[in-house]
This record gives sequence, structure tokens and C-alpha cells, in this order.
Amino acid sequence: MPARRKPRRPAEPPAPGTPAATSTVAARTPKRPLLNGRLLKSLGITAAGAVVGMATLGLLWPMPDRALAPTAEVGPASLAAPPARPITVLVIGSDGERIGAPINKAAPAGPANADALLLVRINPEGPLQVLNLPTEVAVNLPGQKGVKRLGEAFRIGGVALTADAVRELLGLQPPAPDRYLVLPRGALRDLVNGLGGLELSPPRRMSYTDKSQKLTIDLQAGLQQLGGAKVEQLVRFRDPWLGDTGRRSNQQLVASSLRERMLQPERLAKLPFLVSQLQPKVETNLSPGETLSLLAAGLDGSKPVQFASLPLKPAQEKHKGLRQLDPGATPPLWKEPSAP
Repeated sequence: MPARRKPRRPAEPPAPGTPAATSTVAARTPKRPLLNGRLLKSLGITAAGAVVGMATLGLLWPMPDRALAPTAEVGPASLAAPPARPITVLVIGSDGERIGAPINKAAPAGPANADALLLVRINPEGPLQVLNLPTEVAVNLPGQKGVKRLGEAFRIGGVALTADAVRELLGLQPPAPDRYLVLPRGALRDLVNGLGGLELSPPRRMSYTDKSQKLTIDLQAGLQQLGGAKVEQLVRFRDPWLGDTGRRSNQQLVASSLRERMLQPERLAKLPFLVSQLQPKVETNLSPGETLSLLAAGLDGSKPVQFASLPLKPAQEKHKGLRQLDPGATPPLWKEPSAP
């Protein structure tokens, strides 16, 4: 029998990287361009169309810019709706430390006096009017012998007697004053501190010490930032030459600065909270909502503020500090704004 041939073993493929392996792969795989010209042209047209389309969409529906996004406007109108008619508020600045304190710790010692009296007329259609009433003006009070200072009416008969005396003095028609606010010294300090202080310019150096009242006033002249305690000193200071007239000027400075401070957006936004905080520290027949409504109208920066005072006769020593109205003054002593 013929001998069987051993089967031939298949040849092992060349190791990768050898010249034989390279030539074999090259022989089996024809070379093709990665991207031919027609494909490149098609992709270019597609990309250009995408760019134009995105630009067009950007014109129709532009992406919002966060920096330009509308924000809620903070202004007096955001506090509450203004009143429907003019409202007159009697503001009594008490020399008592707090409401109901039996002793005022001031001069003259005893129950609280009215250190400041203001009538504020808030008119939604006109200017804000502020009348600074002289506490030293002579008035006749029921049940009292002789004439008294207007500021004593609060000590004798509280808000009711003070409102009656003011109404008779000015010839106001009831129900004016419509509302009242008694602001003791402690509440004034809290109001000023709640607003972050006031920027004020005392007209001159003010220095005074009264050991009986434990009162020390020490203020420099010039523009400065004053906290509640310093503002209290300013409104209580009685100039030895100007007397109560100088004190009223200081009170007007503080009133103007309070309004300017409240108009600042960051303070305006805090007014509802500040009103609620002060409510138990004052005496008033204003609700928090009514207070915000009056602030909305009174802080309207587009309307002017009109300050007024009463015409008085020159002070005379025989009247012991009491002042009288100028007999030439014609009523009404506090005129309402003329119609626009």
C-alpha cells in the first residue's frame, strides 16, 4: 500500500508589523478617501443652514438676559392703595419715654407734655402739607383758669383735648383732624434706628446738660449720620437765642430727613415690617393698613411737600414764654391747596 502523506500544516500568518503582513493587508483593502467632495459639499450646506436657522430663531425668540429681566418695582404705590380723600393727621411728639409712663423724666416733670405738634394733610391729588404748630402759643382750655400753652393740653386732657384746642385755634371743620399719632421718645428712637439712621446737618454746635432730667445733648455742626439717640437730642434742643422757634426748625429738618430716608427702595421695602413693630409703642387710631395707605400717598416723590407755620406776635417777657397769634392773620390759618 502506498504510504499516506501527512497533511500539510497551514502557513502561519505573518506577525503584525512585518513587511509581509503590511503588504497583505494593503493588497486586500483598497484605499478610499475618508470624505469625498460630494459629501463635504453636502455637510457644508447642512451646517450653513443650521447656523442661519439658529440666527433666525434667535431673532424671533431671543434667549432672555437675566440682567435685563424685569424686576418688581419698589415704590410708594407698592405699599398700599392711597386714601380716596384728603386725610389730616395730628402728630403729637410726647416727651414721655413710652406710652402710659406716669412720669415723663423731662421738664416740666410730671405727666407727658407735647414737645412737638404737627398737622399733616395727606392729599392723594395734591401736595403733602405739614403745619408745625407752636407748643408755646396761648390757648384757653375748658376747666382751666387763665391761658395755657398749647402743649399743656396733652398733659391735661390727652389727645381729645389737644385735638379740640387745635381745631378751635385753626378754625378746622370736624372731623378734622381725622386721625392722630402720639410718638413718645422711645418710639422715635426706634423709628430712626429701624431706618438705619438719618443723614442730618445740625446748624450749629449743640451742647447742653440738665442733671435733673439726666439729659445730655452733645452734637457737632455739619452733615453727619445720626442714630436714634442723637436725633432725639436734636429735636429736644432748645437754642438759648431762638427758643422754641429754633426747636421747630430742628423738628422740620428731622421730618424732611425721615421722608427722604423712607423713599430709598431698600428702606421702603421694610416699612410694612417697621410699622408693625412700632404699632404697640405708639398711641394711634390708625390701623397698620391705614398707615401704609397714608405713607403711599405721602411719600409720592412726584408731589411737593409744603411746610407752613403760624404767624405769631413777638415774644414778650410779661407773657412768661407764651406767644400770641398775630392779630393780622386772616382765617383760615392753614389753607388747603388750591385745585390744580
